Amino acid sequence: MVDYTQIRLDIADGIATLTLHRPEKMNAFTGTMMAEMIAAFDQTDADDDVRAVIVTGAGDRAFCAGADLTPQDGSDIFASGAEVEDQSDPRVRDAGGLLTLRIFQSKKPVIGAINGAAVGVGVTMQLPMDIRLASTKARFGLVFARRGIVPEAASSWFLPRIVGMQKALEWCMTGRIFDAQEALHGGLVRSLHEPEDLMPAAVALAREIADNTSAVSVAMTRAMLWHNPGYAHPMEAHRVDSRAIYMLSRGADAAEGITSFLEKRAPRYPGRVSSDMPSIYPWWSEPGWE
Repeated sequence: MVDYTQIRLDIADGIATLTLHRPEKMNAFTGTMMAEMIAAFDQTDADDDVRAVIVTGAGDRAFCAGADLTPQDGSDIFASGAEVEDQSDPRVRDAGGLLTLRIFQSKKPVIGAINGAAVGVGVTMQLPMDIRLASTKARFGLVFARRGIVPEAASSWFLPRIVGMQKALEWCMTGRIFDAQEALHGGLVRSLHEPEDLMPAAVALAREIADNTSAVSVAMTRAMLWHNPGYAHPMEAHRVDSRAIYMLSRGADAAEGITSFLEKRAPRYPGRVSSDMPSIYPWWSEPGWE
């Protein structure tokens, strides 16, 4: 078990709550926080009792105020800090991207509960989360151009897919702070909630998934919806769909899904993500750093 220092991970009744926990620093992002969040997603993926993960921030001021530019732990969120001649060197990789790629590969659905200010990496780390809910007091800013850098954390891949190219370009090129209502209108978040209602809404959504669905089905569905739109032709998606439904329809979860429906009772799916995923999962591998 990891001894977390900059996050908290609480697991109860099938729901894991990962809290960014540097409230005195508005939950600013460090290399230590990155490593601990990656370790937390490793832990939730390995725990078959976890059916959904909620990510939020400690305190009532911020989800994550961006990168801590003066971290006290010696970590560097801008790659390794080393001078390298070969820019394909793994030390060039940015910390936000290491985190977002790990969230992208999660086998459990991820719900963002954005409780306050979210700036820089505080926004980009949200993008591979499946559903984002926000407090009415949340504020967002893709401020990179105002700091002389560029969007990181693979956000140039995620953001246009979520909000469309025009909105992504506007938010990134202006670098301005925008409010929760604009985030909702632009498609960045799914819904807005009063601060005291945010976590109950996120838990209710996680509870709906945990209580009513097959963990194996959700893991496959999540991966298919994130990956299949990248194919050049729908035939590629058809191949994946066909193999997945062929294999899952012959499994114990499909039998339980039909039986529970006919018997008008809550399902009790026996499938476990750790052992019962179809052999085509994952059908991709993370590209090499080159």
